[in-house]
Amino acid sequence: MSQNFRIGQIVPSSNTTMETEIPAMLRAREAIRPERFTFHSSRMRMHKVTKEELVAMNKEGLRCAAELADARVDVMSTACLVAIMAMGPGYHRETERELLEAARANHCMAPVMTSAGALVEGLKIMGARRISLMAPYMRPLTDLVVAYIENEGIEVIDSLCFEIPDNLEVGLRDPMQLVNDVRGLNTEGADVVVASACVQMPSLPAIQRIEDMLGIRTVSTAVCTVRGMLDRLKLEPIVPGAGALLSGA
Repeated sequence: MSQNFRIGQIVPSSNTTMETEIPAMLRAREAIRPERFTFHSSRMRMHKVTKEELVAMNKEGLRCAAELADARVDVMSTACLVAIMAMGPGYHRETERELLEAARANHCMAPVMTSAGALVEGLKIMGARRISLMAPYMRPLTDLVVAYIENEGIEVIDSLCFEIPDNLEVGLRDPMQLVNDVRGLNTEGADVVVASACVQMPSLPAIQRIEDMLGIRTVSTAVCTVRGMLDRLKLEPIVPGAGALLSGA
């Protein structure tokens, strides 16, 4: 008999990718494993990826956690990386603690995570010491992301940023463009490539392609989020065609 799990996500209102890529990965897993998943979101307002809008958006997270708690989800995660990393080193731990309190206050015992924490956690699972990454953000925000990751003890060799301020526009980017973009990224000496540090920049179809092309393990924040969810649900972290972190290796 298959088990059913409810996946809860706290999503920026203009984000369209996490409700596409997370289900796509878990549907691919359903083809090879018995567990089944349903997907539930609560939204917080955000249009432009600026520090001011990100600060305002973060304040809505607790309401969203309470709403998802009402659905008795089995795992709960935020679906915005830069909103957390722009707030200063280690901020995902504070966010996770606050969201957990909101969930528990509403009688939901689900594990609570953030996509920002999931990226750090995924890189550490892989033993990454030196990485190269791509992101859609403006350079100042990309630099904050780089500093955040380096504060976690992982060196960022190089970062490409595409400087797209409009979050909807980020979600419309062709993920296969990344296969060409990565050629402009310095990956020499990198043990992991982060094809998309942003949960809104689509990358799933390109992950395995980039990994095979470069011969370097490749992830995205969405891939790391799925890994974090499966680990917390105590399920085998396997998704076909989603790169090394979900290969079961």
